[in-house]
Amino acid sequence: MPASRRIGIVGLGFGTQVYVPAFRSEGWDVVALSSRTRDKLVQAAASAGIPDVHTDPMEMIARRDLDAIGIVTPPSAHAELSIAALRAGKHVMCEKPFALNATEASAMRDAAQASARTAMVGHEFRHTPQRAFIKQLLDDGHIGRPELCTIELFLDRYVTREPRPLAWMAWNRAGGGLLGALGSHYIDGLRHWFGEVASVSGRLANLRPDVRDAATGAIVKAETDDTFLFTLQFQSGVIATMTASFATTPARGAKIAVMGQRGTLLAEQPGPNPMEDGTVLASRDGSPLEELPTPAKYTPFTDARDHRLMAFRLLVREFNDGIDGGTSPSPNFTDGLRCQQVLDAVRESSASGRTVALR
Repeated sequence: MPASRRIGIVGLGFGTQVYVPAFRSEGWDVVALSSRTRDKLVQAAASAGIPDVHTDPMEMIARRDLDAIGIVTPPSAHAELSIAALRAGKHVMCEKPFALNATEASAMRDAAQASARTAMVGHEFRHTPQRAFIKQLLDDGHIGRPELCTIELFLDRYVTREPRPLAWMAWNRAGGGLLGALGSHYIDGLRHWFGEVASVSGRLANLRPDVRDAATGAIVKAETDDTFLFTLQFQSGVIATMTASFATTPARGAKIAVMGQRGTLLAEQPGPNPMEDGTVLASRDGSPLEELPTPAKYTPFTDARDHRLMAFRLLVREFNDGIDGGTSPSPNFTDGLRCQQVLDAVRESSASGRTVALR
């Protein structure tokens, strides 16, 4: 990859924690950072050694010396920024959840296709060793034809003595809610394993709605879900269910079971993200569950700075390959649209009580 490729990042938080070091480690020069809060922006840029700052992301997108834009904002800004960056001739890495709805997601996909630029979504979970190994085992027929998958994710982030601080995650208009924040990652993973979704049913709940507005001190009610469940029927015949909550105690992490004609694959993790050292247990043809050695190729290196960095750096390597080859590797903006259609269907099903068929 040419050493001269330059990227600007829109957004702090995950943007400076993961995007900046990941792109730098994979050969990019991170030259600009954008956020609307100037004080935090200047401090973050100085800490990361980034020379230029922009409080207007469109100003950064318009720069002619940037090859790509990383978009790490709340979902409400993803469509406007992604489309603007693509029309400006920039490659784009956009965070999940992809958009506010499928209408926005479709426009983003169309802009990517019209641009001839590489456009990908930040679903780095595909590159964690545990998830990649499960994909290999399924493709190799280790448990025969997959039939059923169950996922449980129970965390205590919203179990607090006092109402948690008000943030964008509390508002529908910003794209908040657990379903988008983490459910989108798991839906993308399920599509990666099992193919396209045929129908969706689901339920959203808000078990811990109280949040405190720091500006006024008042306690207000969050609009968005902190708990969800869904059932996906795949075109392949697989049925997948997921139950997740930020409002349970004690936190129990995640447990994934994939069941097929010949056996079961089991994966667990202590928190919301799969770990670099995650393992897979398997049972086949009635044998006891036992750990399968994870192939070394799925952990090509480690990165002690942040447990999320190895997987994200592998995603950036695919981004680089896409730019070199003139393609948009998965998870691309078409995958983002497909995932968004499932998210929309879960919300529609929760509101209507009906199963929603996908086209």
